[in-house]
Amino acid sequence: MGRRGFFAIGAAAAAAALLGGCGFHMRGNADFAFKRLYIGIPANSLMGADLRRNIRNGSDTQIVTDPKEADALLDVLADTRAKSILSFSTEGVVREFRLTYRFTFRLRDASGKELIPPSTLLLTRDLTYNEANTLAKDYEEQQLYRDMQRDVVNQLMRRLASVKTI
Repeated sequence: MGRRGFFAIGAAAAAAALLGGCGFHMRGNADFAFKRLYIGIPANSLMGADLRRNIRNGSDTQIVTDPKEADALLDVLADTRAKSILSFSTEGVVREFRLTYRFTFRLRDASGKELIPPSTLLLTRDLTYNEANTLAKDYEEQQLYRDMQRDVVNQLMRRLASVKTI
């Protein structure tokens, strides 16, 4: 092994030491303080299905259908989408929209004590608009809402994992 091989091994070891020293680690399974969770979102809604899938695949917590069997209850207080005009052209034609996704929830234990008080996750995205591409812009709008929903689910998973005592 020559100088180059020795240098490459040294550089790889230094990079590994730097990554280990900075606290970097791969995102693993969520470690929830509760083992049975009731989710107050219909299972057939996109948000409900996405959240249930993430909890099933990313933790050892079981989702129950009866609130009496649950260690914790996730109450959804609001799950809304809104679209507002952001800007107009000089001719008065809409050029941009602002898409807003608001998700409000709380987490309670089986006795009703709040583990996470009512909290709101609010996401916005700006969407340029061109009336010549209406179908494409409608598709883009749906994709942006779907991406925001995924972001909300990820943030919600982190919030649920932050609860340490039940």
